[in-house]
Parts: sequence; C-alpha cells; structure tokens
Amino acid sequence: MADDLRRHDLVRAEAQAFADFVARRPDLDGAPLVADWAVRGRPLIVRRYAPGEDRARVPLGLPLPPAAGKRRIGLALPSAALTPLPAPTLAQARATAPEAWRPTIDALLALGAAHGIVPRPFGALLWQALTGLAYLSPASDLDLLWPVADLPAGFLAGLAGIAAAAPMRIDGEVIFSDGAGIQWRELHEAGGPVLAKHRDRLEMRDVAELLPREAA
Repeated sequence: MADDLRRHDLVRAEAQAFADFVARRPDLDGAPLVADWAVRGRPLIVRRYAPGEDRARVPLGLPLPPAAGKRRIGLALPSAALTPLPAPTLAQARATAPEAWRPTIDALLALGAAHGIVPRPFGALLWQALTGLAYLSPASDLDLLWPVADLPAGFLAGLAGIAAAAPMRIDGEVIFSDGAGIQWRELHEAGGPVLAKHRDRLEMRDVAELLPREAA
C-alpha cells in the first residue's frame, strides 16, 4: 500500500502506532489536540519526504488549527498502521465554506464539470470539513487539487479568470496521472520549466510537455 500513496492522500492511523510515535517525540509533549488525534479517527495527510527521511515509512502531516498554534507536524508511520481514506470533493466540502465563497466555488465546480475535472480541497477548507475544528479564517486561501490525465485547452485561463474575481485567493495544484503536483499559477504563467512535486522527489518539468492540448 505504501507505494500507492501519493502526496495529499488521506489516511487514518492505527491509534497505538500513532501514540507510540508521539511518545518518541518530546517536542509534542503537551501539544494541543495531538494526543487523541488518532483515537478520534481524525485523518493525516501524505506529504513529501524530507531529506534523509526513512523511506520505509510513510511521510505524513498533521496541521493544527489556528487556535492550537497552526503548527504543521510531520510524522512517519509504517504503512501497515494506515488505512486509506476517500478524499472529499469540493462539492462535498462546499457547505463548510464561508457564505461569501460559495458563488466562487459554484463557478469552480462548473469549470471543472465543463472540462471533466473533479476538484478536491486541501488546506483550511479540507481540514475544517474533515474534523469540525475551526481552520478557516478571514485570511484563508481556497486551496484546490485538480487531478487530470491531460490539461484541457482553456482550463487554466478559465481558472485564472475565476481567481481574478474571487473574494479569496485561489491556490493549489494540478495533479497529473503520475502523481506530480504543479502549482496551477506556475503552469498558467510560466513559459519555461516548472517545479513538480512527488512524494519522493522534486523535478523540473517543461511546460510545453504538460499542455499538449493547449492552443499554441
């Protein structure tokens, strides 16, 4: 299972394995919400390996909400202690979003439907939808993942148009079929190589090779 997990995938950790890991991390003593995170069934998110990190374990992240310090905690657990979880779509998370965001979300959903792409949230909207804890604030961005096989012509321009009129900043990545995640703004604005992130590496990719269906 470990090899199948990609950045941004969600998992649930076995409570004892999670507790054993936390017990070996004195920096987590007294950290709010952490001790019973797994007991409550709250998810973790797959992240990129840090340099020198043990590749036999799955790299995971636990972002705390602002009231708990907004700390981003890195963990690493054996794959046998993890259960993959389905990721909510933007449509499913819409009800959690601030009212002022919803017209923009509706426009994003329509854009995705027009191009056969189902967007998924990450960041504050995702974590508030999953946990019920208060992650969103007036300064929050809307972070989205757009999984594609190939980028459709006109998609990035449409996304940029929605972002320009939105009351919040729209960030996020286009996720290609090999798991590479690339910031959508870089794809839209760059004329040369762009940074692609995988769970196990970083690489530079040529924009021209990523946009085969875009108008020249």
